[in-house]
Amino acid sequence: MILALDVGNTNTVVGGFEGSTLRFSLRMQSDRNKTVDEYVLLLRGLLAEKEVDLSGVEGGIISSVVPELRYVLGKAMERLTGKTFLVVSNRLDLGGIQIKMDIPGQVGADLLVDAAAALSLYQPPLVIFDMGTATTMSVLDREGSYIGGVIIPGLRLSMDALSGRAAQLPFINLEEPPERLIGKNTVDCMKAGAIYSNAAMLDGLVDRVEEELGEKVTVVATGGLMGVVLPFCKHEIHYDENLLLIGLLKLYERNS
Repeated sequence: MILALDVGNTNTVVGGFEGSTLRFSLRMQSDRNKTVDEYVLLLRGLLAEKEVDLSGVEGGIISSVVPELRYVLGKAMERLTGKTFLVVSNRLDLGGIQIKMDIPGQVGADLLVDAAAALSLYQPPLVIFDMGTATTMSVLDREGSYIGGVIIPGLRLSMDALSGRAAQLPFINLEEPPERLIGKNTVDCMKAGAIYSNAAMLDGLVDRVEEELGEKVTVVATGGLMGVVLPFCKHEIHYDENLLLIGLLKLYERNS
């Protein structure tokens, strides 16, 4: 089994692959205050629930946007499995992706993994959206080079900030989609504003990328809330909630 860890600002996802098949995934909070010992205890219990034989783990790979947890979780997995996990960076073999950015080392590990996964599945040029704590857009040109993107405050983050700063606006559940654009009460107005505005934003960004590149693109998406926003988008978008885990497996196979 190969273990893949996607360490985000809010949550960490652990996936277990046997061959190319994702046998399980689990989610835990990304806690910067936990020690290596605490993560060893937590992960041992979570993996035991999934009936993972730690002695049968061949290796693993970590993508982290949280520098402190990159080290802590790497050490925890080494203690649990006896294996040193690969860590995603621009120095890995990314499947032929050239990073055409001002400072290549500043491109987030999650963006590189999403790009590697999307390029293994679809023909470039590509636009890749990932809706997490931040909503990110990555663009690959027709040669498959990473040429840039945008970073936007995430949907959940934006709505929590709105509710926190506006005294009469409640915190809302975004997992329940709005029934219509024009809301009839405060909660429905907030849901419609959040979901429809994000769908329109994604569609508008794709239009502008195509204008800038002068050609059509294939759009790929992942991330926790993308599944809620997707039905309200007008562009064809290929959605895969496990895109980043798939990318981690691809990078492990290339670099192990």
